[in-house]
Amino acid sequence: MKILGFGTDLVNLERFDKILKKNKKFLNRIYTYNEKKKCSQKSNKVNCFAKRFAAKEAFSKALGTGISKGLTFKGIEILNDLKGKPEIHLDKMNSNIVKKIFKTEKYEIFLTLSDETPFVLASVIIAK
Repeated sequence: MKILGFGTDLVNLERFDKILKKNKKFLNRIYTYNEKKKCSQKSNKVNCFAKRFAAKEAFSKALGTGISKGLTFKGIEILNDLKGKPEIHLDKMNSNIVKKIFKTEKYEIFLTLSDETPFVLASVIIAK
């Protein structure tokens, strides 16, 4: 396995909570329907949304572009498998960006999320 990119992001929960309360359009601009549905059902909504935001940022850093070059927040979806493990799912446009940047058709994305109040942390590895 060859590592193509690595990214990490740290989010302060107190600061993120203020953003969520102040900017009502933020959720619709950043999160997919499935992400909003999942986090809205959680008792700690802020933590859930913050982890997903950190994961999207960490992914963009692993790609080396940040959120630019056509990459979109809503095209990066953070879901959990049946055992609860977080996973990154890309829409076709974002997947094509990964393929173009790394000049490969096949790649894997590894994601880990952690939290320790007042922070959440996401780390992403893109490999082939």
